[in-house]
Parts: sequence; structure tokens; C-alpha cells
Amino acid sequence: MKTIMHVDMNAFFAAVEQQSNPALRGRPIAVTGSEKRSIILTASYEARAFGVKTGMTRFAAFQRCPQLTLVSANNRLYTHVSTEIMALFQDYTPLVEVFSVDEAFLDLSGSLKLFGGVERIAYLIKSRIKTRLGITCSIGVAPNKLLAKLASEQRKPDGLTIFRPEEIPALLENMPIQELCGIGRQLGRQLHEVGIFTCGQLSRFPLTILRKKYGVIGDKLHSMALGIDSSPVVPAEESSLVKSVGHSRTLRHDLDDRQAICAFLLQLAEMVGRRARRYQVSGKVVTLTLRYTDFTTISRQQAQEDYLNGSEEIYQAATQILDRLSLDQPVRLLGVRLSSLRFKTAQLPLFPAERRQYLLTEARDHVNDRYGDFTIMSASLLEQKGKGSHVISPAWRPQGLRNIAVR
Repeated sequence: MKTIMHVDMNAFFAAVEQQSNPALRGRPIAVTGSEKRSIILTASYEARAFGVKTGMTRFAAFQRCPQLTLVSANNRLYTHVSTEIMALFQDYTPLVEVFSVDEAFLDLSGSLKLFGGVERIAYLIKSRIKTRLGITCSIGVAPNKLLAKLASEQRKPDGLTIFRPEEIPALLENMPIQELCGIGRQLGRQLHEVGIFTCGQLSRFPLTILRKKYGVIGDKLHSMALGIDSSPVVPAEESSLVKSVGHSRTLRHDLDDRQAICAFLLQLAEMVGRRARRYQVSGKVVTLTLRYTDFTTISRQQAQEDYLNGSEEIYQAATQILDRLSLDQPVRLLGVRLSSLRFKTAQLPLFPAERRQYLLTEARDHVNDRYGDFTIMSASLLEQKGKGSHVISPAWRPQGLRNIAVR
């Protein structure tokens, strides 16, 4: 039987800010995006005591906690600290799967005897993170990833919870289904409507009905309720190829002017294209995502005649999709994604005009890689540079194609 550990940093962004600025320690703080309309990204435990939560607007947060201190997100600092933490995990096992910027799974099955058992490894990790970086984490240990993540949620902050195999049936019997990773608000609501509130109830619910209602997901739900999860811990170097490259942005102001929207699309297309070119991938499908003022979100995609990764080509495809949409209300968020990827080594184009464009793009990418994003840019982007909220993508990883540039 495997021994899987899930390490989850406590109020990560806020904790890093408090550690880097002693004046913030012990005070209720919340980290937000750089713009006034951005939401709360995370709150310190001092702020959480007043009811400040991730996803709140600034106004709602100040209603709960008038003495709240807001701190603009420093994404470069967070990814730097995260990279150090992920490297530290490698000292205990090569089987480390980065789950997000502040959490990871470790397969310790082959490391227990070497380090004296799972509890000692857990305390070594907690101690080293606290000593080196001044922040805390909560750790869960169980026979699989599903239960390890569930265990890490039980004691926060700075907790350690170990689920022994013989304890699992009793632990899950009265566990609310929404505590399981993978059962979100909408699915939880649907299960509640048929009288399923706990894992015990879900495990005894007729599998035939689950299959009929949810298809193959029904089998997964049944297994989850029993604490069964066969998914392995997959290190970055062994993970499957990335299926898409995308960027999205919450705008500083809602926009209904097509020219202004297109300017932001050009910026997003450049970000997507540059990352695709850096890792020598091209895609066949371009997707445009819009979120309106009322938070209604729509996505439309368009297949291309050939694989592409040029910023201008991605932009043209995105604007073609935009032309087919009726903008019913002002736009709050824009997103561009390139998918159906193919990995291949770039080749110099045969025809002179295409070769010239290729060399110009290569030179621009080289300058921007060396001196920073948009050091060289289209003139139409001059007014847009730096505008919009920048939030670390859930897809962020310390290396590879998922290592999305942050600001």
C-alpha cells in the first residue's frame, strides 16, 4: 500500500507577504490583484477570523473587517518561494507532483525507511519550511491522493493529519461529500437533491442510478465515496503533454468598444504565441472566452486550416470569433487559448516573406525574454501595457510549458 503526502501551504500569499514585511505580522491582511476591481486572492488567518474569504470583493471584505490591510499581489515573489519549496520536497522523494503554486503531492512509499517514517518526514518538511522561509503548511498523509488532500484540510493552520487504512471507513461515513476534491458546488447541489449529503450515503447509493445520471463519472463518485483513488503521483518530467496554452485577463474597466477589446486580444495573443514558440508547440484550435458584467461567461472556438503559433495569426483567429458574437453587454474578462497542440522543432520557412516574418518574430521574442515582457511590442499595445489584473494561473508549474510568466 502506498503512502501519499499532500502538503498545502497556509494562506500562502498572505503568509509570504507577512514574512517579507514584519509590519504586517499579526495583522489582518488580504492580498488582491493590482486593480481596484480585483477580488481577494487570499486572506491571513487574522483576517479570516473576521470572515474575510477568498473571492470576496474589496468592499465586502472591508465590511467584515474595517481594519483590514490590502496588499497588492507580488506574483514573482510567490513563484520564487514556491519553487524553493518544491525543490525542498525533492530531498525526500523524486515522486513530487506540483498541484498548484502552494500545494503538492509526494509519494513517500519508497522513502519511509530511509528517513525514519512518515511522521518524521512530515516534521522535517514543516521545520525546514518554517526555518528557511518563515511560513507554515498543513500536511495530510493517506494511502492515496484523494484521501491525502482530504487529510490536509482537517487541521489548519500548521497541522498534520494521518489517515490510517483501518480508520478510513469510519472517517468517511459522516464526511460531507463537498469535502472531497472533485465535488464542487454544482455537483454537490445535485447530489443533495437526491438525498446524498455524506460519503457514507454516496457509497450506498445505487451505482446503476449514478451511472445513468452521470455516466462514467458515476463510477468515479462511487469510488471516491469509498476512499478509492488509483491515480499516481506524476512528476513534471513524466506528466502527459500539455493540451493547451492560454491566458486570460480581468479588465480594469468593462469594455463595449470593439477596438479597445481587440487591443487587449492582441496583447493576450502575443502572450499565448510567445509561450507556445518558446516551447516549440503549435496549435490547430483557437478559443476566445468572454465574461460579461453580470459574470456570464461564454467560450467559442475555431479550428484553423494549419497548425500555428504566430501571435498575429492567433489574434486574427480570435477577432474572427469576436466578429461572430453579439456583445449583449460590456465585457469584464477576456481570454485566448491555443489547443490541439503539436510539438515540433521550428524550421526556417522557405519563402522570403515568411522567412523575414519568422526572423523578426524570433528577434522580438529574444529581446522580450531577456529584458521583460512587451519590451518590444505592437504600437497599438502602448496604451494597454500593464493594464488588467494579473493572477497566478492554476496551471502554473515551476518549469516547462506550464511555467506561465507572472508579474
